[in-house]
Amino acid sequence: MKLHFINLLIILLLFNCKNDGNNSEGNYAYLGGEIINPNSDFVVLLKHDVVIDTIKLDNKNRFLYKVNDLKEGLYTFYHGGEIQMVLLEPKDSLLFRLNTLEFDESLVFTGTGDKKNNYLINEFLENEIQEKKIFKFCQLKPEAYENRIDSLKAFKTNKLNTFKARYNPSPLFNKIAKANIDYSYFSSKEVYPFVHHGNNKGNILKSLPEDFYNYRKTINYNDSFLKEHYSYNSFLKYSLNNLALENHTVHSDNDTFRRSSLCYNLDRLKLIDSLIDNETLKNKLLYYFTANYLSKSTNTEKSDALLSAYLSKSSDETDKNEIKRFATSLNNLKEGGHFPNIKIVDYKNAEFDINSLIKTPTVICFWSNAFYNHFRESHYKLNELKVKYPEVRFIVINIDDFGSDKPKTSLKENRFNFKDEYQFKNPKESIEVLAIQPMTKTIVVDKHQKIVYSNANIFSMNFEEQLLGAINRK
Repeated sequence: MKLHFINLLIILLLFNCKNDGNNSEGNYAYLGGEIINPNSDFVVLLKHDVVIDTIKLDNKNRFLYKVNDLKEGLYTFYHGGEIQMVLLEPKDSLLFRLNTLEFDESLVFTGTGDKKNNYLINEFLENEIQEKKIFKFCQLKPEAYENRIDSLKAFKTNKLNTFKARYNPSPLFNKIAKANIDYSYFSSKEVYPFVHHGNNKGNILKSLPEDFYNYRKTINYNDSFLKEHYSYNSFLKYSLNNLALENHTVHSDNDTFRRSSLCYNLDRLKLIDSLIDNETLKNKLLYYFTANYLSKSTNTEKSDALLSAYLSKSSDETDKNEIKRFATSLNNLKEGGHFPNIKIVDYKNAEFDINSLIKTPTVICFWSNAFYNHFRESHYKLNELKVKYPEVRFIVINIDDFGSDKPKTSLKENRFNFKDEYQFKNPKESIEVLAIQPMTKTIVVDKHQKIVYSNANIFSMNFEEQLLGAINRK
């Protein structure tokens, strides 16, 4: 650890000692840190989705902030498109150090409160690794699958009990840590029918033991305490997928299940509306599933039907306006329509109307430093495609809104060519116009600047077939 980071810790501890004598209630906490390869010059701290403060980094990319009138619990910090959570309790003096190139993996806490937060971040990372194992286990028969995930849960529970015996953490930590284990386990149960091989999901549901979902009787689907907790939110999404599937199979005559089915997606919105009373949770879930459906739909009539259902159920006017703008942008990107003539800038600061660059079949991709792995993998894939299809132009656009220095550094460090690499002149406006969601979105345009595919993916199995279709257009 660098010397100046240790100095920051000493300063933090001195501040803490000083305040211990003057603040009998101790209703405060310190949060500070150092960010390597920052994506911006600030960190945003939030509680319950409400911004507490935007904290500037100093010239060494460090910050130190005192949270007064502390409401103990989970806080969110945001930097350059990446988010993570931290548990703050009275008199915590917590520092973190992270590298944006490996945001979660590099995150390490020191100071008062470090043990509980290092435990939670390590548990988060282990859950990400275990998710891949879970998907493989899902091919087992239900009883064998249940034995595997029961063993994983027992291992995590023993680990937590060892931590509690050694450090005697607070009841608040214990509640959060237990919820993390429980809801990760419940998610594993809920995902099984979707990942298990076979398209007849109704038969898979019927094959499950009668008590497979007994835990649902104890679930609070409106838990305001856990509404920002990652494992709880993941569980809600998986569970709503599954409960909607159960409802859908009752009235669907089709043995082959399709996630893109309008009927299934309407069933899910209806279920959210009836099951979730907490307005914050309900609106978030309605927004998430609606945006996800719209981003993948190629049928305007079905998109309009789902949008109408969403608008009738959500009470968040800001979300509703965003979804309507998103739907409008998607409609403007219909296949056969002209590609919008947005302005882009190269890394020599030369400005272009993007359509002035489209003279041949063109693939337009996007990336962000906030999704660093995607940035690298997509560029490797694009380099392969450029060799195979020299007649196609590949325009690659960084969507970040914090200048050109960071994207240039990322390209240089990975030895990627600057040719046909750009940024948006007006990122926020352009992202909305092009409805860039998800980050893997790729737009294929023919030599006449007409959209051939508005939501392709360079990693999909049929992408090269789509590309050949654009090449062969007259």
